[in-house]
Amino acid sequence: MVAALLLQAAPGRADDNADFIAARNAFRTGKIHLLPLYAARLQDSVLLPYIQYWQLSSRLKDASATEIRDFMARNTDSALSEKLRADWLRLLGRNEAWPTYLAEYPLLVKPDVRLQCYAVRGRIAQGETLALKDGVALWLTGKDLPDTCTPLFETLIADRLIGPDDIWQRFRLALEAGNPGVAKTLIAFLPPSQRPDARLVDAVTSAPERLLGKSDLGLDSRIQRELTIYAIARLARGDARNAARRWETVRGGFSVADQQYVWGQLGLFGARQHLPEALDWFDRAGAGGMNDDLLAWKVREALRIGNWTAVQTAILSMSEAARAEPAWRYWLARTYKMQNKSYQANLLLAPLSLEHHFYGLLAEEELGAAVSAPAINFKVGSDEVAALGRVPAIARALILYRLDLRTEATSEWLWATRNFDDRRLLAAAELARQHDWYDRAINTADRTQQLHNFELRFLAPYRDIATKYAKEYGLDEAWVYGLMRQESRFVSRAKSGVGAAGLMQVMPATARWIAGKLGIRRFESDSIHELDTNMQFGMYYLKTIQQSLDGSNVLATAGYNAGPGRARRWRGEQVLEGAIYAESIPFTETRDYVKKVMANAIYYARSFGQSGQSLKARLGSIAAVPGTH
Repeated sequence: MVAALLLQAAPGRADDNADFIAARNAFRTGKIHLLPLYAARLQDSVLLPYIQYWQLSSRLKDASATEIRDFMARNTDSALSEKLRADWLRLLGRNEAWPTYLAEYPLLVKPDVRLQCYAVRGRIAQGETLALKDGVALWLTGKDLPDTCTPLFETLIADRLIGPDDIWQRFRLALEAGNPGVAKTLIAFLPPSQRPDARLVDAVTSAPERLLGKSDLGLDSRIQRELTIYAIARLARGDARNAARRWETVRGGFSVADQQYVWGQLGLFGARQHLPEALDWFDRAGAGGMNDDLLAWKVREALRIGNWTAVQTAILSMSEAARAEPAWRYWLARTYKMQNKSYQANLLLAPLSLEHHFYGLLAEEELGAAVSAPAINFKVGSDEVAALGRVPAIARALILYRLDLRTEATSEWLWATRNFDDRRLLAAAELARQHDWYDRAINTADRTQQLHNFELRFLAPYRDIATKYAKEYGLDEAWVYGLMRQESRFVSRAKSGVGAAGLMQVMPATARWIAGKLGIRRFESDSIHELDTNMQFGMYYLKTIQQSLDGSNVLATAGYNAGPGRARRWRGEQVLEGAIYAESIPFTETRDYVKKVMANAIYYARSFGQSGQSLKARLGSIAAVPGTH
């Protein structure tokens, strides 16, 4: 019976699928007594582990270690083994059952911070002194941490391994990350004499200039110095020039280290606001006030004003790990080319040109490689694909996908393919494509290291509809596909956290506006998920943005993601190379989005047999802000 099911792979037998959905509903509604019935019916199904997991998890507190370990041992091919182990570890941690916890924890593939804190607490309880350093490392973050970490930090503070300076450091990190709520919780860890009123944090958050306008800031107090630093940084988020002026009037009351820190923050926000004086602020921060993130922003602002010496200096000041990132290898190579140091430039560009992304394409063009070179398309045999479809873990993922249980399906797929070599990844990607599971096909093909198939990486489903509307609105089809790939990976029912829907992630309000423009009466908002409607609306909106932004595909791409107003404001006071405009976009999400969409367009153009337009040509030049040149 197992063989028969696996031959069918997905969607699985109708009776089994119906029983599985009924079992899932029973578990979700607390009708645990019905699960043995469904387990009996699904004895020969690859979905049986789910029924058994629901049964076991419903009584996890009373289950024996043997039962739990037996389930995990039987289901190592399923993501449920990892899920149950995480469930069990949370229970063991709450109960402080440290010997069992520490035996199981190393077997977990991806422990979250909650479980990491439990692990350190357990190691300390077992007398492992090295665990104390790991606990201190967990402390230094601007993110909120789970309650399981609080006893750990209380221990470290009591043992003076975390002192007031460390607490203030995390206070700053939290405020840098935009988490004033986290900063306020940290106040309780400070000695009573150093604790500010939490309401002061809220006051500075909402009105930083009110604090800075006081005649006496009381800078002899650590509390007041930290609040003043926060006020300067908070003001700089919206108006870095004003914040810098304010800082000049008060900085004498601060240590050298504090001054360097604030100049670095001013440089960061100044660079994000594309202020040329940001470079001076970064310089005033000195080495002590700079980190890799600040150096990256120094590079971006230096690129915008054409200061290639500053570009080179900043990149060479980065850590080795940061300097190895594709962006900084590429821009460092460009500085060498500006200096006619072709040998040094090519040492960076040659290996970079073999990588398949935005900077790899730019590096390829810098070396003069043929931009129309065909993509590598290694194909696995149909027998390998069919054999993979008979693997229970893969069959389970495909059945879950057909049942529209996308979260469970994706989890199972990622678990099943996590250790695949390139050949098996490509077989899995082709199998996903055959089942119209486009996002998994693309993402799986994207993971290969040596053997590549660009037909799978850059799938182009629904071509007839896309071609129709691309022609109607005069859009480059390769660019449209590059955008759709980035927006949704061709998941037609995709919905973002803010409500954007469909292949082109159209917002409901935008859809209603477009419907009015197109003269569509009685528009039903749910129709935006329909392929035809979504592509028509998305391309209409994309064309509207493009026309409002000088006909630039780069600006339109940025505008599609972040809004046309922002894309317009991000232009420079002088004409910018398209790649520099993309590199200096202030929003990380939009910056990455633009690079990926424009690189995608090159690969789609090659796939569609379009003439060899380079990425540099597609990026073009971005006109200066009117009236500034």
